[in-house]
Amino acid sequence: MRYEITDRVLQLALAMQGSRVGLTLADIERDFAVSRRTAQRMRDAVLRNYPQAEQLVDDERRPRWRIPVAGAVTPGALTAEEIVDLEAAARLLRQRNLRARAAALEAVARKLRATLPPATQVRLEPDIEALLEAEGLAMRPGPRPVIRTEVIDTIRLAIKQGREIYIAYRSRHTRRASGRRLHPYGFLLGKQHYLVGMSPDRHPGDARLFALAQIERVSPQDKVFVRDPAFSLQKFAERSFGVFQEPPRDIVWRFSRDVADAAEEYVFHPGQSMARQPDGSVIVRFRAGGLMEMCWHLYTWGADVEVLEPAELKQLMGRALRHRRFRTAEL
Repeated sequence: MRYEITDRVLQLALAMQGSRVGLTLADIERDFAVSRRTAQRMRDAVLRNYPQAEQLVDDERRPRWRIPVAGAVTPGALTAEEIVDLEAAARLLRQRNLRARAAALEAVARKLRATLPPATQVRLEPDIEALLEAEGLAMRPGPRPVIRTEVIDTIRLAIKQGREIYIAYRSRHTRRASGRRLHPYGFLLGKQHYLVGMSPDRHPGDARLFALAQIERVSPQDKVFVRDPAFSLQKFAERSFGVFQEPPRDIVWRFSRDVADAAEEYVFHPGQSMARQPDGSVIVRFRAGGLMEMCWHLYTWGADVEVLEPAELKQLMGRALRHRRFRTAEL
């Protein structure tokens, strides 16, 4: 039975490509001997799998659907999500300073876009741009938690459609789940994966982070929300060194002469500035929050990095280094 359904959908796709004027729902009912509801489901299945399909309106104001000859009917027609995933991978490689590989992936993405028929490009472009804007890549790389695919897919669709969602969110401390309405604005992907959202009930106009691993269920709602035009996911992410949000501070680090060359190969923050000193050391400056995540990173540099500002981060690093020396002495 399943193979028969798949076969019918493929036959319908071929029929749509073979018709210059396109097929109406009545044509599908007649040609495949199915009910109106089944004809609608078959049409929807073709449109999901072949985004290059076009909708026309004939002289009798009846909608018709066809697949242009230039958009060959082959399984795996490109979707907005697939193009976005490719470009997101390129952005992640660029963040990790693998620029040649990033450029290669970006070139592949451009070539794939160019192969799409003009009408399909016009239709997919808003979805591609919306998803690229909505999926920021946090600065700090690291292990990735396991996230349920259906959670990501449902939220992605809601972002594209500008729809409100309802999530069951599990507290990290009590392990109990509570429900809340959210306006989804995007994702921050880093050591932990987060949804950036605003709750119209609990914190309207204030973006918060929700760990994707703690979202047990998500349901799309019928209500459409208006995205705050002043909100920028990129600026929201740049407020922090990693993902955890806290008030930004002026950050100043000094890397010793021994590791200065290595430090200059890093992009610690998009807004950073670097300056070589007469003694061969290098000073890095930027403005961001996330002191604990900075401390975790700076710990790997050991005594070759000195925190000049702020005082709170200097204290954190001092405690971390003293603890390491104490543990080393024990061993």
